[in-house]
Amino acid sequence: SATVVLILAAAVALAVALGLLLRTPVNRFCTASSNRTGFLCDNRVTCIPASQVCDSIHNCRNGEDEQEELCGDVPHSLPGYLVFRCSNAAYWIYADQRCNGMNDCGDCSDEMGSLAACPQCGSEWWSCNPVLYEYCSCIPRRLCRDGIQHCLGWSDEYIC
Repeated sequence: SATVVLILAAAVALAVALGLLLRTPVNRFCTASSNRTGFLCDNRVTCIPASQVCDSIHNCRNGEDEQEELCGDVPHSLPGYLVFRCSNAAYWIYADQRCNGMNDCGDCSDEMGSLAACPQCGSEWWSCNPVLYEYCSCIPRRLCRDGIQHCLGWSDEYIC
């Protein structure tokens, strides 16, 4: 009877342990293309960019990127690593939109300053004070010498 009690106790302990393991939240953080923050699908292979989560398109095979528990109260229901809070607390963007060269927050807080911690303009960008609200401190080099002023000092037309 002592053996039966030990086996029963071991079975209960195993069931409790498995139950706890099943309830452990799954870490879905991954690095998507271009070194951007991503969301790991159930297959543990597919990593989609953060901005493709809760976009009404099933990017993961099982649709886990569109589940109600994840998308029910965006951005509050999203894991913190998928969200970047702009300097204006009323606004947020997906984390993969930070440091992408575009003024997604509307105040450039996603491209400049300590919150964003973005690197300097990359080789595909020209550093200047843009005249367009769309950019913050760099413009795409494809806009250089196109006959249109994109930088305050015209450096995109004469130096770039």
